[in-house]
Amino acid sequence: MSTGFGSLPQRAVVGLAFGGVLLASACSGGAASDKPNIIVFLVDDMGLMDTSVPMLTDEDGKPQRHPLNAWYRTPNMERLAAMGTRFSNFYAHSVCSPTRISIMTGQNAARHRTTDYINPWQDNRTLDNEAFPLAVSQRGPPEWNWAGLEKRDVTLPTQLKQVGYATIHVGKAHFAPFDHAGADPLNLGFDVNVAGSAIGAPGSYHGQADYGKRSTSLLARPVPGLDKYHGTDTFLTEALTLEAKSELDKALTAEKPFLLYMSHYAVHSPFHSDARFAARYRDRGKSDRAQNYATLIEGIDKSLGDLMDHLEDNGIAENTLIIFLGDNGGDAPLAGTDDISSSAPLRGRKGSKWEGGVRVPFIAAWGKSDANNRWQKKLPIPAGGIRQEVGVCYDLFPTILDLVDATVPAGHPVDGQNLTQLLIGQSDPKHRNEFLNHYPHPRRGQSHFFTTWRTGDWKVRYEYLAEGHERYALYNLVMDRSESRNLAAENPEQLASMMEGMVGELESMGAVYPLDAGRPLEPVVPEQ
Repeated sequence: MSTGFGSLPQRAVVGLAFGGVLLASACSGGAASDKPNIIVFLVDDMGLMDTSVPMLTDEDGKPQRHPLNAWYRTPNMERLAAMGTRFSNFYAHSVCSPTRISIMTGQNAARHRTTDYINPWQDNRTLDNEAFPLAVSQRGPPEWNWAGLEKRDVTLPTQLKQVGYATIHVGKAHFAPFDHAGADPLNLGFDVNVAGSAIGAPGSYHGQADYGKRSTSLLARPVPGLDKYHGTDTFLTEALTLEAKSELDKALTAEKPFLLYMSHYAVHSPFHSDARFAARYRDRGKSDRAQNYATLIEGIDKSLGDLMDHLEDNGIAENTLIIFLGDNGGDAPLAGTDDISSSAPLRGRKGSKWEGGVRVPFIAAWGKSDANNRWQKKLPIPAGGIRQEVGVCYDLFPTILDLVDATVPAGHPVDGQNLTQLLIGQSDPKHRNEFLNHYPHPRRGQSHFFTTWRTGDWKVRYEYLAEGHERYALYNLVMDRSESRNLAAENPEQLASMMEGMVGELESMGAVYPLDAGRPLEPVVPEQ
């Protein structure tokens, strides 16, 4: 993937010099360093409501608990949120690979063109021909970026390495297909790769099953690089956590600041029960699959807590920034009606056009809260803060690069915004409360061929193939968080304005579109 895309229109590169933030940290052994440690803790398929931390807010902007917050048990997420700031309106793309590449590049999926998950063996468009009628499948864009990231691409770890970082990848990668260089994180700027490859899901979470060695699923394949745990009762989430702690110890011995990209396979299907937590969810009125999913969530929470404890034990918690988030909307196997279940009160789930498909948890905090600590004086993230502004997965790229005084190469467009001002509890008059989610593909069992555009309180949705559906939908997300009332017919001026904004964003990024009779099916601004 070439992130500049030659002659395609490019948005202006976002400035990264906000505040001149330059942090200092101390590594083990007393050696001085002028950089903080960074942990990006990414959870697969974890939606906004898959935690006991209330992420949604009431009319006064205060955290509001919902029934799903009482179902899950995540004390370490609560611990992290109490020390830092969370976002109520944080977005990722609706499936995994687009988000993961956006985190690496700072770009919206419409620009880097990996707009669907990457099948490890073949172009999804070929698979769509088998799963859908040809009239539908052949409308997927042939120019979409199935190859994902390439060795030459600008990525978060490549830029951090240039300013002295040890860069560590642990867990799920899913950046490119097999037989492509980008399938191996070592080709994308990481010094270390533990268990990352082209696969998007584990064949098994159980060490006794060698993490899927005998799996016959096309997508859920054996997790590589963990042979020493084969035949043991070590759950996959625990094995990855142990490996991450070991790699952190090596980075400290080398006296280098580190980036740990802690990318768990959980809580993606298969929904295998983590026996360590199973008893907590029995006899509580939910299905076996829902119970298994809850154990996966609690296993993630334990991993987070173990890493936080490891930072404290090594005396580096104060100068380690932890960023916790999900890669797309939730996929919890919960029964519900009217498509409001796994993300209630939001509608929809992973892969969908609804808010439940794209809203994810986001928490940022220093590993140990200490108002007198010199690191936190440089970036004073308030304890227990919650922000209402829109944040997006590709904002991590410019925010982290600014934090460590790294630069963006000329010619690499960045769509993300620097979140520093918001993280320290201050409003940012330059911040744009916007998010574009472009999905020009069919999807099994879900909505397909759509683009959504949020700006401020409003969200517009355009469906490219509208047979039997409304082509346009308009929602006020503050007044109608479940997207139950389509206001398009009542607000033609607002609809036209939103559609103009959406089309402008798509054009500026050189987006690809579904096809109609072999021609791009571009969105149409309605007449008022």
